[in-house]
Amino acid sequence: MALFGGRFEIECDVDLERSLDSFHAYAVPDGVQIGPGDTVIVHDMPSRLEFGECRSFRARATVYRAGLLRRLWTEFSSVFELTGLYEVGFLPAEELSLRPRETA
Repeated sequence: MALFGGRFEIECDVDLERSLDSFHAYAVPDGVQIGPGDTVIVHDMPSRLEFGECRSFRARATVYRAGLLRRLWTEFSSVFELTGLYEVGFLPAEELSLRPRETA
């Protein structure tokens, strides 16, 4: 692991979809493990995807490796980001106005 990180170019498979069933953008790099704090920038992406459209293609990407401090900070702070997802609350239906109101 490098102390200051680095940068290199790779190829990746890109899958884009904007439909009623799915709205996603996946970029899968070839033969590279992406670690905590690393940044991947995919080049030459389409600026617009029409509704119902699905595209799969190869693209060029730049990987910026995180240095030691950034990698450690990302791993440490991710624990707190994850616990933010656990904060779920439940309210009685009366407070949410989900129950149908009875009319007299």
